[in-house]
Amino acid sequence: KMKVLLLLGLVAVALLYTLHPLQVDFWKPDSPDLVTIGMNVDIHVPAAQLDMVFTILQQSGIEVKIMFENLQEAVEAQMDNKRATKAHDYTKYNNWATINDWVVSISSANADLISRQVIGNTYEGRPMHLLKIGKKTGSAKPAVFMDCGFHAREWITHAFCQWFINEAVSTYGSDPEMTNLLDRMDFLVLPVFNIDGYEYTWTKERSYLMWRKTRSKNSGSSCIGTDPNRNFDAGWCTTGASSNPCSETYCGSSVESEIESKNLANFIRSNKSIIKAYLTVHSYSQLLLFPYSYKYGLAADHSELLSVSQGAIAALRSLHGTRYTSGPGAVTIYPAAGGSDDWAYDLGVKYSYTFELRDEGRYGFLLPESQIKPTCEETMLAVKYIASYVLNNLY
Repeated sequence: KMKVLLLLGLVAVALLYTLHPLQVDFWKPDSPDLVTIGMNVDIHVPAAQLDMVFTILQQSGIEVKIMFENLQEAVEAQMDNKRATKAHDYTKYNNWATINDWVVSISSANADLISRQVIGNTYEGRPMHLLKIGKKTGSAKPAVFMDCGFHAREWITHAFCQWFINEAVSTYGSDPEMTNLLDRMDFLVLPVFNIDGYEYTWTKERSYLMWRKTRSKNSGSSCIGTDPNRNFDAGWCTTGASSNPCSETYCGSSVESEIESKNLANFIRSNKSIIKAYLTVHSYSQLLLFPYSYKYGLAADHSELLSVSQGAIAALRSLHGTRYTSGPGAVTIYPAAGGSDDWAYDLGVKYSYTFELRDEGRYGFLLPESQIKPTCEETMLAVKYIASYVLNNLY
């Protein structure tokens, strides 16, 4: 198994369609439909098809850089040291059973700051826990909603939501900024959105398929799952999304066809009066994106969203020097309809942002556990920057 970085020239786009039937797994961008001239493309090629793919690429004069000679080894290396214990650890990737138990225990251990609810179950029946973090004042407070784990293979995101929750409760009372935030606002955190997909990456497919989508059945197709970030009512299925159930960017049979999408959307709709910011955490690429992705037109609040994003990525960079790029989704990466960030913004949640965490492609979805701590530490700074800004600019 290998991951290949392609530096594409003019012939590339047509060429990728000749690769498509070969079950090439697109890491960046999310599908061959999103490839444009001059773009760097990351693909994962099954070993059996390697010679054929290499021949096609070389004949086409495309520059190829091998990122992983052997993806299986990289998968094993991602778990930096094999764990004897199943105990929850903020600097390791935790499976769903461990996260599920952790959610219950951290909530009960911090009952003064955390209340827990289930906003619904997933397609396969797993509970979608939502943690409300903030000092309990007895009255409604403005809130920031944050979710992680929309896409199953983006493991660093799940790690970040866990890190955030722990950091919030453990620095309350000692860190003035966090204390002020939790006294005056609430964080509504969904630590794992696509639980079924995440569980699947742990049990079946981590090493060779890199599962992204949900795990729902599609009528009339043997292909499983929908891309939940193409499933929202924001220019649904018009651009950068596919109506083919076998595609990684399948938009679903209808808006909110996925129960996970519907559960999240129903919660946000019913709490719209208090939710002032929506943050959704993805990987990888080191980007901070805001609306719009489903169209090229700028958001009504474009200049403010841009300046807040620039402040947030400057705060992030201050810790480890990690460079992010910020901007509207469509122009910064590519058009993509049906995203939760655009949907939340159009619903009236002004400060709507998508994070694409580390890295820029060296490890991609296989970010080593040694990078969990620095990634989470720097991302905390950006989230706190946005939350503080929102608190000082309520609407």
